[in-house]
Amino acid sequence: LTLFQSDEKPITYHDARRVSRPSAIMFWGYRGGRVKGKSLLTVFIIVAVATAGYRWLPSHYNPFTPLTLDDPPGKITQFKLRRLTPEACESLLTEANQRALIRTQPVADSAGACPLSNVVRVSNFGPVSLNSSFLASCPLALSSALFVSQQVRPLTKSWMGSELTRIDHLGSYACRNIYGRPDARRSEHATAEALDISAFRLANGERITILRGWSSAKTQPWLQALLAASCGYYGNGLGPEYNAAHANHFHLGMRGFGLCR
Repeated sequence: LTLFQSDEKPITYHDARRVSRPSAIMFWGYRGGRVKGKSLLTVFIIVAVATAGYRWLPSHYNPFTPLTLDDPPGKITQFKLRRLTPEACESLLTEANQRALIRTQPVADSAGACPLSNVVRVSNFGPVSLNSSFLASCPLALSSALFVSQQVRPLTKSWMGSELTRIDHLGSYACRNIYGRPDARRSEHATAEALDISAFRLANGERITILRGWSSAKTQPWLQALLAASCGYYGNGLGPEYNAAHANHFHLGMRGFGLCR
């Protein structure tokens, strides 16, 4: 067996006893220094590669870059939607209006049992009309605009073979508790943060309701695809399989983080 002193001169095992204590300390320090040097170099390379990758990472794959209206559906976009500041939401909603993804008008703040602030009135989703306008918080309006343009319209075309022309809804704002129970917490509807969709109208003249369409072999897969896709834009999406209270509509609300049932 051959050992090395700090000056790397070989000594035999039998001569090892003659290696002084300071030399042994230098020996281990020398070898340890080489190991530490390699470790630091490895860490430096990893950090350099990560920094370069971060700089060249497309913005829609980067959870820390601002959301844009062109970001594709997915967990990153959902994350960005959930962390929008009021100012960022308002700016994106203005851009969405300019690009005809949605038409909104500001609404004055209101007081009372269920006060509203920073809400808008939604008149349409561009080429998709509504049976009536509805009140919405900025997050609900923006999420709905992206959901309709990125998912509802293309899914309708691919599944049903016809363009979506109108969405019918049951409303968004109602000053009440969940299910109207006196001992329950306030509903999302009490702050205009949920929309109840009841039916869809197509360019071919068809009108598909949630109530009847959910049990139809022709339309159920399409409606299921729409409800599943809503997970990427809303905090919760509840349909007929959730409970009897949702048998005739999709409840699309902002609370939670992607619960779709």
